[in-house]
Amino acid sequence: MNFDISGRLIEKFPTQDITASFRKREFVLETVENFNGREFSELIKFQITQDRCDILDSFSINDELNVKFNIKGRKWEKDGKVSYFTNLEAWKVEKLSNESTPPFDEMPPDLMQEGEDLVPF
Repeated sequence: MNFDISGRLIEKFPTQDITASFRKREFVLETVENFNGREFSELIKFQITQDRCDILDSFSINDELNVKFNIKGRKWEKDGKVSYFTNLEAWKVEKLSNESTPPFDEMPPDLMQEGEDLVPF
């Protein structure tokens, strides 16, 4: 089953050579959802494997991205103890065009009304 999600790239890690024939690279995307007038931020870690590890080189921190991914689950047993792992395995990463909306820290000051309460609670 394929999924996709959009968000802001907040971290990308170096490529890890797990074995001679397997490598992976992880990255974190921040998504923001509005619910009842409040914003909720989620930090979601993905992994890219094999020849796709280099995909992240062309993206910078704070870029808005769309990630297409699969959910992978594994069972692992050691010393009689069973663990289950879930990975979000990205297979396509694209930069979103956000030319019409400047980043939050570059918003023009006239967008905020004088006397407006900036604290959300």
